[in-house]
Amino acid sequence: MNAVFLPILIPLVAIMLLFFFRSNRFSHAIIILGSSLLLVSSLFLLWKINRVGVLSLYMGAWEAPYGITLVIDYFSVLMLIITALVLLAVSIYKTRFIPPRASGNRFSIFFFALAMGVNGAFIAGDVFNLFVWFELILISSFVLITYCKEQIQYHAGIKYLGMNLLGSLFFLAGIGLMYGKTGTLNMAHLAEILSENGFPPGLNTSATLIFLAFGIKSAVFPLFFWLPASYHTPNITITALFAGLLTKVGVYAMIRFFTLIFTQDQALWHTIFLVVAGLTMLYGGMAATTQYKLQRILSFHIISQIGYMIMGLGIFTPLAIAGSIYFMMHNMIAKTNTFLVAGMINKLRGTYDLKSIGGLYKEDPLLAVLFIIPAFALAGIPPISGFFAKFILIKAGLEAGQYLISAVALLTGLLTLYSMIKIWNEAFLKKQPQDEELSDGKQPLTFIDYLPSLILGAVSILMGIFAN
Repeated sequence: MNAVFLPILIPLVAIMLLFFFRSNRFSHAIIILGSSLLLVSSLFLLWKINRVGVLSLYMGAWEAPYGITLVIDYFSVLMLIITALVLLAVSIYKTRFIPPRASGNRFSIFFFALAMGVNGAFIAGDVFNLFVWFELILISSFVLITYCKEQIQYHAGIKYLGMNLLGSLFFLAGIGLMYGKTGTLNMAHLAEILSENGFPPGLNTSATLIFLAFGIKSAVFPLFFWLPASYHTPNITITALFAGLLTKVGVYAMIRFFTLIFTQDQALWHTIFLVVAGLTMLYGGMAATTQYKLQRILSFHIISQIGYMIMGLGIFTPLAIAGSIYFMMHNMIAKTNTFLVAGMINKLRGTYDLKSIGGLYKEDPLLAVLFIIPAFALAGIPPISGFFAKFILIKAGLEAGQYLISAVALLTGLLTLYSMIKIWNEAFLKKQPQDEELSDGKQPLTFIDYLPSLILGAVSILMGIFAN
């Protein structure tokens, strides 16, 4: 049996079941079971790759370059595993943090639609198929960002949708130019043609359009403004899901294209990547230091962390590319976890405003520990995953003589540490402001509330311990 289709088939079957059975209890069970099966299948695919090598599937028995090709290599399967971990954590979290008035199976249906789109993008073997998965991600994420039907979410959703549709337009135009120059859209076939026949004139226009498309979807400087304008508006469960997955798909695609297909004019593109990476890191890090709303701080840190991933692509050595991939894996786990902890803080205090929160260290030591783990990971404190992610990239930068971007990466790490210390001091160490006591609205946390963060925190620690 060819198991390549499992990352797409499992969400599809879950969606079909949710259309037939509409009870909340069944929805909770399906979303957790489906996410667990995705994790198990991803681990099985990793085992299979270790045995037989790269896996591929030609849909409808149409062989490349004419048919739809699904391909899973080590890069793909690592992304599938981390995605499944994020989905599992969010699926458990959803049962406790989606409000009853917004409960039902609609969230679960579009949760799995998003999962199918993300997994499809990771295993797409041809460019147009990748475009289709991007559009599925866009449609399902727009529904989720407006899920609770509040006015602020509709405004944010329009900004999110408009900017990402522009990215899709750039992507489609780049695909058309690429096909006109090469006569194929299969990624492996494209790489073969370009390596044998050289880079045809005008293909850099296609590369530019595709860079703009992926730059918008991954929220790099200066194409990021849709993200902080929208990510703080939906329910924290949805924000955590978006933070862990959406921008990383754009980075994944950028790494694929600019290491496999657009390998000419390296001096030009690597300089662009380094400049964009540095500005993305600095802007995101500095903007986060000025915020006092948890969601806003963490949203700007999504942007700054994307800069590190692009930095490895700009340095373009084997160590740097490995660092980008490892950093992406670490960040998907740690960034999701910070939003999960933010939701628990809001449940205890009824607000995300740091000025109205305090006293959580004495009241809930476990929550304090659960915050420290992803906070230290994002700031790059050893021995958690983020330290090794940044160490690999900075080491690669120094070895390649890229001292300026290495210094920017170190500075951004300090800005991230400052933001995490600010959250710690305001939410956990200082006393609860007397005029902000929330005795009526306070909700206690249960073990199920803590469980998703415990899972992701353990993964961050294990990724650090076994980073080698």
